[in-house]
Amino acid sequence: MTWAKRAAGVRDRAFGRGLAAAVGVAAVLATGALPAQAAENPYQRGPDPTLAALAASAGPYPIMETVVGSAEVTNFGGASIYYPAGTADGTFGGVAVTPGFLGPRSTMEWVARRVASHGFVVINIDTLERNDTPPLRARQMLAALDYLTGASAVRDRVDPTRLAVMGHSMGGGGSLQASRQRPQLKAAVPLTPWSNDKDFSADVVPTLIIGAELDDTAPVAEHAEPFFESIAAARKAYLELNDAEHRAPIRTNETIGTYSVAWLKRFVDDDTRYEQFLCPPPAPSAAIEEFRGTCPSS
Repeated sequence: MTWAKRAAGVRDRAFGRGLAAAVGVAAVLATGALPAQAAENPYQRGPDPTLAALAASAGPYPIMETVVGSAEVTNFGGASIYYPAGTADGTFGGVAVTPGFLGPRSTMEWVARRVASHGFVVINIDTLERNDTPPLRARQMLAALDYLTGASAVRDRVDPTRLAVMGHSMGGGGSLQASRQRPQLKAAVPLTPWSNDKDFSADVVPTLIIGAELDDTAPVAEHAEPFFESIAAARKAYLELNDAEHRAPIRTNETIGTYSVAWLKRFVDDDTRYEQFLCPPPAPSAAIEEFRGTCPSS
């Protein structure tokens, strides 16, 4: 069903977060068992979220980086991998990030780092050719995920059953193509996506499409909105950035960071603590032109 408008304001939950942490620690010390909530969801990572924490420039995990040279791989053009520095929380979900037409991976570094700092292993790739089309980018994104989980130096830190894709422009179109090709993916986040292919009715991967109101390269009426309408996934959402243009995702953007992380945490980690930021959806604001999608029936 159509999401209702989100009521303005989010209450600070610092006291509740601290109390929950104390109870959890006490339970572990007393019984050696995980708290009930964590036991119910073994993929839950990190502290209880707040809107302020999601909007911050970095999440709760310090991150490290390893570089994959273009000569080391053949199915994509090299990469930077960002991952949580510690191993106490076990494995993390993996995310492949891809730049847009003519763009190097450095254009997506900010969002790759941001996502990793919330508890993901992120492979931010260069494409084989900077003018590669969305289908070629999709193939390379999936190859990058296979490399991340099978051959990379951090493969032991990644859960191969919990993977996602995101990308800008033609990389966003590639994200949609990759989701259609690999329905086992847990989430996709196309950013101001561009694609000649408009029919993604076979796509069942939970997808958040972020468009831009003033995009004249991939106008939302011709790209992001038709993509959203065609997707068959039970959970999907469309966020349109207010007063923003096509290149908005290549610069640090609080709104993109907030809702991309919330979507990935909700569907890659199956972490229902993040549902509050997506359903009911955020109301129109100085940053958000509109937000629409589907909520659970219950």
